[in-house]
Amino acid sequence: MKVGSSKPSRGAGVTQSQTKGRASRNSPPLSGPPADESVRITSLSAQLSLLEASLAGVGEVDTARVEEIKRAISEGRFQIDSSVIAERLLDTVKELVLSGKA
Repeated sequence: MKVGSSKPSRGAGVTQSQTKGRASRNSPPLSGPPADESVRITSLSAQLSLLEASLAGVGEVDTARVEEIKRAISEGRFQIDSSVIAERLLDTVKELVLSGKA
């Protein structure tokens, strides 16, 4: 494009981001996976199914208790006892080791 020309040159005003997403005229349409592809259910998905089933028995969240704890934190009344947290964490780890899930 010449300086002072009123006509933009071909492609002027098109940014790189505008051209990135454009498909070539010769590229095939995207209509889904090729016929030779298949879906396999792996052992990981089987493990996830077992985990989901085991979590189904977990109780609901006690929203009243959660709100009570939030209020205590905001008022500065919430006390954290690190020894109790450590003991319960160790108990959980022991249970997992003994059950073979760890």
